[in-house]
Amino acid sequence: MKTVDIDCSLGYQVNQQSEFIIQIQTAYHPWQRIVCESLDLMGISPESFTDLSGMNRMFRFGVESGRVDIRYRATVEMSVPPRNTHAKEMDIAELPPEVLHYLLPSRYCESDLLSAMAQRTFGHLPRGFKRVDAICNWIKSNIVYEVGSSQPFTTARDVLVNRAGVCRDFAHLGIAFCRALNIPARFVFGHAEFPDPPPDFHAVFEVFLEGQWILFDATKMAPLNKIVRIGTGTDAKDVAFATMYGDVQMVYLKPLARDHIQGQAEEFVAVSDFFGSNVK
Repeated sequence: MKTVDIDCSLGYQVNQQSEFIIQIQTAYHPWQRIVCESLDLMGISPESFTDLSGMNRMFRFGVESGRVDIRYRATVEMSVPPRNTHAKEMDIAELPPEVLHYLLPSRYCESDLLSAMAQRTFGHLPRGFKRVDAICNWIKSNIVYEVGSSQPFTTARDVLVNRAGVCRDFAHLGIAFCRALNIPARFVFGHAEFPDPPPDFHAVFEVFLEGQWILFDATKMAPLNKIVRIGTGTDAKDVAFATMYGDVQMVYLKPLARDHIQGQAEEFVAVSDFFGSNVK
C-alpha cells in the first residue's frame, strides 16, 4: 500500500461577479482511502456535491470580485490492484450496461473518425491488454510530449495531425483508438508526483478488460499506483478541475503530491499544461 500527501493550491483574480465549480478533491473510489483532508477558501463557504457517478467530488461558490485563494490538503492511502497483463477484451454482448457509454465518440475523442486508422494499425494485434499496451507504445513513439503544443479545445484527431501534445492529449488519443476498436475507455485525472518540476495534474486513461477497469499512461510519466484520482469521465470535458462563469484570471496553480514518508516537497509555481479549466 502507498500513502500520498496532497497539497494543492489555486489562486484567482476575480474582476466581476463570478461563479466557480472546482474539482480538486480526492475522489470516492475503492482504490484509495482518504486518511485526512482539509479545504480552505479564506472565509468562503462552498457548497459540496458529487456528480451522478457518486465518485467525482466538486464544490461551488460565488464571488463578487477580488482575490480567491483555495488550498486543499489530504493524506491518501492507495491500493491500486496489480494490472492483469493477460486480461482479455470482451465482446459487446458481454459488456455490462453501465460500460457501453464508454464505447461512443465524445467531444475530444472522435473514435468514429479514427476507426479506419485504428483498424489498420492495431486491428491485427492480439486482443486484450497487450493490444492496449501497444496503443500506448505507439502514442509514446509517434507523439511528442511538448508543453504549449495544444489548446483546451484540441481533440484526439488534432493531436494525431500535429503529432504533439501534453498528458491530456495522450490520454484522449488512447481513448479514441480503444473505442474505435470496441474497447470501452474513459478519462482519468488526478494528483501525481513527477520527478522534475513544475508540478501539475496528470491525465491517464483506463479501459474495461475482462470485467475490470485497468489504468494506462501513454506518457509513462508517473507511477500508476500513486496517481490519486480526482475525476473520471468520458473525456476532459467531464472532469475540468475548474469551471468559471465570469471574468476570472488564474494567478497561480500548485498541485503538489509526494510520498508520505518523504520530507517537505519543494514548491514550484506553475501555470497548468493540463488544460482542465473551463471559462464561460
